[in-house]
Amino acid sequence: MYSGSVKAGVFALEGLNAVSTTYYFYYLYFFMQERFGFDQFRNLVLAATLGFFYTIGSVLCGRFAQRQGYFRALRLGFLIMGVVLEMGSCIGTVVGHLLGLILCIIGMCFTWPTLQPMLSEGEPPPRLQRMVGIYNLVWAGGGAFAYFTGGAMLEQLGLQSMFLVPCAMQMAQLALVFRLEKKSVHAQAGKRPGAEGGSPSPPVSLSDPREEGSGARAMGERAEGLSEVGPQTHSRSRGLQAGTLELNPRAIPRSRAFLKMAWLANPFAYLAINTVIAGIPSLARELKLSPMFAGFFCSVWLFVRVGAFALLWLWPGWHYRFRWLIGAYAAMVAGFALLLLAPGLPLLVAAQIVFGLAVGLIYYSSLFYSMDVGERKSEHGGIHEAAIGAGSCAGPAIGAAALHFFPEAPGSSAWAVSGMLIIGLAALTWLRIGK
Repeated sequence: MYSGSVKAGVFALEGLNAVSTTYYFYYLYFFMQERFGFDQFRNLVLAATLGFFYTIGSVLCGRFAQRQGYFRALRLGFLIMGVVLEMGSCIGTVVGHLLGLILCIIGMCFTWPTLQPMLSEGEPPPRLQRMVGIYNLVWAGGGAFAYFTGGAMLEQLGLQSMFLVPCAMQMAQLALVFRLEKKSVHAQAGKRPGAEGGSPSPPVSLSDPREEGSGARAMGERAEGLSEVGPQTHSRSRGLQAGTLELNPRAIPRSRAFLKMAWLANPFAYLAINTVIAGIPSLARELKLSPMFAGFFCSVWLFVRVGAFALLWLWPGWHYRFRWLIGAYAAMVAGFALLLLAPGLPLLVAAQIVFGLAVGLIYYSSLFYSMDVGERKSEHGGIHEAAIGAGSCAGPAIGAAALHFFPEAPGSSAWAVSGMLIIGLAALTWLRIGK
């Protein structure tokens, strides 16, 4: 496990990454509308394209981090995003910006599937709940702050600030990665046999997952196999020597069933989220909101999601309870439809409260179960992020198709995506019944 100071630094990376990527990826639809005249249909197509690349990139980059090392993956991701954002401030063509967006998405794929396991790998179940809770509060709080202030930033500093401010933050993250890696290497060197203050037995290395094939990974697989036997095995496992991971006390088959359900629900949540994000510029225009006031009024669900994460962190009673997952999913469907079809600001705010609470529980379920089940956490984190990408692609694609075939019906995209969400609700119920 990493030291407390290293993990504190990882939380700092997470917060900076949340703010910088939200500034860029959430406000790019305002940018494309303002600079190149993108309408709702084109913004939805753009969102679907980015979701497609994020789906593939998350799986591949999660595997890269697991095999080549967490710090190496972070260095590569922050460097790619920093360079692309710097170049984006100078690009004046649609094609150039589209290529830059794809490269920046690939760079981001190296970061989120890596930050998640760095904070959770090696943690016993009681501490895992705490680490995942803090992780969710940090990234969600950073994203809410960025979306709330992003519109004002664009109006006060100009459209170029959408590139330059995140670029500066990516460079700061890159410098912090080098510092944390150096600190981690020194800490590990001090624990080696024969070193001053070191332990007589070799520690489990988590900073370089390549070493897990012969040591920590094998031990983790033995631990997971033992956990299939039953609770008696868990009580005996507590006598293992220090450095061995505490086994998950939950029944593994049941835990994996909930993991599959959460992996099904989370793409549908992001199907809704990214349809909303891509549609907000058009919604703001209909409600006569400037980018600054759109950021103020349309960030409500982001702050509500932060509150949901705090509640779910403090109260673990929702763990492995299907009624909470299915209830949140049903509320998400209702909140989504009301949000995009809201005739005025009061209903818009009310819909966002419902939507934020619902997607908060769905996302928390996917991430917690991904980190709670099994030992290959970076690959699980990659699958978790790929599920987000799949939903991010499918939702806007469905909305764009609806607008293409029914251009005279402005609410067609919202109704089409709502229909897909209802199909997801049926699939989630079927998966529960047939488990």
